[in-house]
Amino acid sequence: MAGLFSRLFKRPQPTGPPEVLRTFGSRDLPIAQTGVTVDGDSLRIEAEDAGSVPLFEIPDPGVESCVLAYRAMLKTADVEGGVYLELWCRAPGRGEFFSKGLHDKLQGTTDWSSHEIPFNLKQGERPDLIKLNLAFEGPGTAWIRDIELLRTPLA
Repeated sequence: MAGLFSRLFKRPQPTGPPEVLRTFGSRDLPIAQTGVTVDGDSLRIEAEDAGSVPLFEIPDPGVESCVLAYRAMLKTADVEGGVYLELWCRAPGRGEFFSKGLHDKLQGTTDWSSHEIPFNLKQGERPDLIKLNLAFEGPGTAWIRDIELLRTPLA
């Protein structure tokens, strides 16, 4: 019986190293314009309240049967509640699904650190839009740089 459960809930195995699908930097125009400014090689985001700040979208990414990873460097100043990465995938006819970095949020004032959240896509799951956001649980300032969307193929 234990063998049946392990086969049913077995995670697919990667078939290769992660591949960079897309990178974003301070020269790329983010979707949100209010409260977002370029600060050297990063984007500075000032939030007055809780909410998600839409940064970038990738239409028709052409991915399935893989693990997506949203990776970026973050630092914060006076963040109340927390700030974290948020990735949304829109599946045609099925709606939107997300991955949130709640386990890896930053609070208060922090220096630069690396953060990453995964999103698993099964065979036949082909999003037509991927959204990369930065979510705030309260007011504060965050900087983000070295933004990457990675893809690791699965068996």
